[in-house]
Amino acid sequence: MLLREVGAVEDGRLVEDGDALPAPAAHEVALRVLACGVCHTDLHLVEGEVAAALPRVPGHQVVARVESLGAEVEGVSVGDRVGVGWLAWTCGACPSCASGRENLCERARFTGRDVDGGYADEMLADAHFVYPLPASFSDVEAAPLLCAGIIGYRALKLSEVQPGERLGLFGFGASAHLAIQVARSWGCETYVFTRSEAHRRLARELGALWAGGAEDDPGVALHAAVSFAPAGWLVPTALARLARGGTLAVNAVHASDIPSFPYELLYWERTVRSIANFTREDATEFLALAAEIGLRIEVDEHALRDANEALVRLKRGEVQGAAVLVP
Repeated sequence: MLLREVGAVEDGRLVEDGDALPAPAAHEVALRVLACGVCHTDLHLVEGEVAAALPRVPGHQVVARVESLGAEVEGVSVGDRVGVGWLAWTCGACPSCASGRENLCERARFTGRDVDGGYADEMLADAHFVYPLPASFSDVEAAPLLCAGIIGYRALKLSEVQPGERLGLFGFGASAHLAIQVARSWGCETYVFTRSEAHRRLARELGALWAGGAEDDPGVALHAAVSFAPAGWLVPTALARLARGGTLAVNAVHASDIPSFPYELLYWERTVRSIANFTREDATEFLALAAEIGLRIEVDEHALRDANEALVRLKRGEVQGAAVLVP
């Protein structure tokens, strides 16, 4: 499903394309796609809010089977089930890479933006950026782990929430419904802010102590919070819920402008920080943790040819959990 020209997803911007896959380069693996998650970043790419070199095949939450190997590939075998995430390649030499922050590499390439992704029957990937997947998850269950899960895990880490503390989650889509389970495994009290009553019900089922709207008062101050929604107006709203010294992590690759707000909301050493991509270390840690705690993954399954419809449902907030495409 190829994106040739950006625009409203309601106009069916993704079109079927049948070009043959080239042979893998020396460092690449050729993959047969088994499932691919649908991410808000895909929606931003299709609608032009995040720039991509076109034409491009989106999709960066890919579960696949290895079909062939490049000449220099080691550590991966034909037949392996692997995952591909957002991070497609890093230079390994810049100050960010050298300091263990490859997610900030200025030359980084991203799956579905700079290289073709998983809205397809087959794809290529750099062998250094594929991950073995826990056998306990089916193909469609494993797909959302590869971005929604990993980036949510990184957001929790950078929020600096500690076991037993009160955590606020603003927005409750694919990433938040996995992050809440990680936070609960750490013994955190979780408070969910979302406009959807269906999402509030799911949050309560997954252990939220309280669920309501962004403007509602949970009656307690939060030690940390993560905003998953691409809505800048949530930043001052979330800050107003933070205790002194609390951190708000903004988990969005694109968001509307943040409105001005009183300095008092930031005072008392509150922190606002963005979450940018993830590292391979994050991926390895999270996938092991997901298997250990037995994450429950809510999946809204669609055929690959219905990718446009899946994106429309995502845009309208109609997806419960995570949307996943199956070829």
